[in-house]
Amino acid sequence: MKGKILLLVGVGIGYVLGTRAGREKYDEMKAAAQRLWNDPRVQRQVNQAEDFVKDKAPEVAEFLADGAKKVVSQVSGSKPSASKPASKPAARKTPAKPAASH
Repeated sequence: MKGKILLLVGVGIGYVLGTRAGREKYDEMKAAAQRLWNDPRVQRQVNQAEDFVKDKAPEVAEFLADGAKKVVSQVSGSKPSASKPASKPAARKTPAKPAASH
């Protein structure tokens, strides 16, 4: 589907740039494109796409952050740390005192 759209856009651009018909034909094409863009069916699809992107953006951001952490850890040679929620630091264990010898 994306390839077909790109093909149509490319054909349209090529036609506009290559035509000798002049400004009138350009204005007709521009008006047709605006009618298409403003069509309620097209706008409904645009709104659905926007909603989808808004819903998925946090997941994508988290995925990219995790990937970046993995790359950084590979470059630095350390193990990647798992994503952990913020919490208070763990209590330190003090080493046991050696037993006194008699």
